Amino acid sequence: MCAEITMCDGGELLWVDDIRYFGVFFIRGAKFKCSIHQAKRSFYRAANHIFAKIGRLVSEEVMVQLSKQQFFMKLFKTSNMEIVNYCQRLFGCDLPSTLLKQRFEKFITTL
Repeated sequence: MCAEITMCDGGELLWVDDIRYFGVFFIRGAKFKCSIHQAKRSFYRAANHIFAKIGRLVSEEVMVQLSKQQFFMKLFKTSNMEIVNYCQRLFGCDLPSTLLKQRFEKFITTL
């Protein structure tokens, strides 16, 4: 166990198992580890929220795209769609219309 650290004002600095820094959770251990638990929980919360609002009224592709947008909005704490779209392009999350065009072109070339 590590020794306790006393601060200038006499308070003690508590030891924790994880810490959040710029939205990334670092886990205590002998080796460097990050946790994606919080990001997964945030993603599923956003996906469930969207699904509860729209139900089965839209296609699966639209549902996936909306989930990705909500995920990026929560991850980067923004509601600016320009930032969300930029992040989606940066991480390779194409729009359903782009994916549909790519699939169609791939199908045509295999004929």
